[in-house]
Amino acid sequence: VRCWSNIPFITLPLSRAHGKSFAHRSELKHAKRIVVKLGSAVVTRGDECGLALGRLASIVEQVSMLQNQGREMMIVTSGAVAFGKQRLRHEILLSQSVRQALHSGQSQLKDVAIPVLEARACAAAGQSGLMALYEAMFTQYSICAAQILVTNLDFHDEQKRRNLNGTLHELLRMNIVPIINTNDAVVPPPEPNSDLQGVNVISVKDNDSLAARLAVEMKTDLLIVLSDVEGLFDSPPGSDDAKLIDIFYPGDQQSVTFGTKSRVGMGGMEAKVKAALWALQGGTSVVIANGTHPKISGHVITDIVEGKKVGTFFSEVKPAGPTVEQQGEMARAGGRTLAALQPEQRAEIIYRLADLLTDQREEILLANKKDLEEAENKGRLALPLLKRLSLSTSKLNSLAIGLRQIAASSQDSVGRVIRRTRVAKDLELEQVTVPIGVLLVIFESRPDCLPQVSALAIASGNGLLLKGGKEAAYSNQILHHLTQEALSTHGVKDAVQLVNTREEVEDLCRLDKLIDLIIPRGSSQLVRNIQKAAKGIPVMGHSEGICHVYVDTDASIEKVTRIIRDSKCEYPAACNALETLLIHRDLLRTPLFDQIIDMLRVEQVKIHAGPKFASYLTFSPSEVKSLRTEYGDLECCIEVVDSVQEAVEHIHKYGSSHTDVIITENDKTAEFFLQHVDSACVFWNASTRFSDGYRFGLGAEVGISTSRIHARGPVGIEGLLTTKWLLRGDNHVVSDFSEHGSMKYLHESLPLPQRNTN
Repeated sequence: VRCWSNIPFITLPLSRAHGKSFAHRSELKHAKRIVVKLGSAVVTRGDECGLALGRLASIVEQVSMLQNQGREMMIVTSGAVAFGKQRLRHEILLSQSVRQALHSGQSQLKDVAIPVLEARACAAAGQSGLMALYEAMFTQYSICAAQILVTNLDFHDEQKRRNLNGTLHELLRMNIVPIINTNDAVVPPPEPNSDLQGVNVISVKDNDSLAARLAVEMKTDLLIVLSDVEGLFDSPPGSDDAKLIDIFYPGDQQSVTFGTKSRVGMGGMEAKVKAALWALQGGTSVVIANGTHPKISGHVITDIVEGKKVGTFFSEVKPAGPTVEQQGEMARAGGRTLAALQPEQRAEIIYRLADLLTDQREEILLANKKDLEEAENKGRLALPLLKRLSLSTSKLNSLAIGLRQIAASSQDSVGRVIRRTRVAKDLELEQVTVPIGVLLVIFESRPDCLPQVSALAIASGNGLLLKGGKEAAYSNQILHHLTQEALSTHGVKDAVQLVNTREEVEDLCRLDKLIDLIIPRGSSQLVRNIQKAAKGIPVMGHSEGICHVYVDTDASIEKVTRIIRDSKCEYPAACNALETLLIHRDLLRTPLFDQIIDMLRVEQVKIHAGPKFASYLTFSPSEVKSLRTEYGDLECCIEVVDSVQEAVEHIHKYGSSHTDVIITENDKTAEFFLQHVDSACVFWNASTRFSDGYRFGLGAEVGISTSRIHARGPVGIEGLLTTKWLLRGDNHVVSDFSEHGSMKYLHESLPLPQRNTN
């Protein structure tokens, strides 16, 4: 039994079909019955006289989309007063203009004064027009809408409450969207907020409380409250330190300072929070979000239902660890402390991590075995991904060797002076290397990526957020634990954070105030999704690894089969594996060509014929569906070209600017290929598999970049650094360098400090 305005009624929230409210945003997609509350600021125009028709049409479209998915949608709307105000103003202007014209006998009108309009009269004039507008909009989507007007007194009568409940259930059963509003034409004047002391008492004095009450009475899964702010802030929005609260928990009210209410409407944010907490206690999940922002209002409702990080989500379940926002702040602070350490101290941390990888080998392999067993039992990973997921003693030994290389090469990476200039007398300028800031590395099925990337971040002084795939959860957990153990050597444990919350990748890509660079490590689809989702954060990486090997007419028979076998068969799931083999036309039906085909058959490589290659064959292999395909397995495409120039053109048209190889003994042809192929890595008589940070001597890599800005190819420590300028003067001002000033610019280059090459 709950009491609203001291009148008891039965809600029985524990008997709801779905039980408690949703604990996580990701569960909102399971919401069946949804109430959307439209605040006055959402529905009305900026002049408070009339409706925001475009915004309203977008909301109706989203509600219709969800209704047609089989959900049960209800709308609690404002707007009758604003719509009525517009109509009454028009009528008053017209009436006064006519009377003035009749009285004066003149066609020229004087300024007409508009009297103050009483809100209940405006509501009476606006209700019918508002509902007619909703009906017209919903009709466009073949959906019927029905109007229900209520007051607080209707909830005091048990019979009226039952009638309302029955009416709403019947409308939902008939696939009709109820449009609910307080009957402002007869509602009494607002009373003081006497019931804001707790969540156990609530009365219908505004549409926030009405929406909360209906949501609980109708056992609704989700209540979406749309306002003119992004959600709930820890201090009034617009203040310097205001931060959007992603998840709000009961009991957090003390940490929030409420500001003034919106420009229109009865309720403010305090009323919304109170109503939201009441609904949450009754078993309904709540999200408060912005319904007026032009960039997001067109999909805000559907985004919320899809579980995206929009607005403030009210939850009764607090996570065991920090939120991802808190982890980002911890990584930022830890990274700055890390960058301030001496180079030898950062190197010590990496050496310690390398030792832990070998010392704790048994524990790591045991955790990895759990991941492999779960993946195999669930059958959710293809064979190439299972290979990437697997760790071994040899892999861990190679990782340790790579980490020691990073430690040895990182001695002067941060703070290295790369340019010195004497701008004027006693005014010297330096450009020095500094960390980028906070990196977000998203990887899947590659637990060995975690220590590699962590070591590079430590060496370059960057804070790091890691988001691994759930298929490698056990492996990632122990590897991250060892990384933090190594970081604790110098008190910078928080610099590397593993995101274990249910944060979607798309939501992480929106944290532009916490993250400075995103580096995806995984499938081409993952990289494309991240590049699409990233808002205001640069993404470094490659979406595809379509690597070519071109066999020239002057190629060595001994080298061809070795290089092709290594490029395709050594590790076909790698992004630097051969995917398209280009063969000069003159090599067809030669012993060299036969040797290539025989080798591929022995290695069980499935061959797809390119269009030109297929035209030369009577019985050809399956013709390729696309020349722009990354197989990631023992498959490849063979195509024929007429010259090295055509090979270059083919690579530019169908390649991904990753790694491309020529096999030839002709120096001139090789140099033409090396100079003209516009890819991150271009090789001569060497396997594509050399495109790797470890093999380049970088120790490890955070990935291979095919972008043309900042870093390209295997990205090691240097790719994780940027620069800043240091100017040291002595009472220098720009006015001294004016035409009649006492100083002149020198701009002399100065020698750089000697680098530590040990």
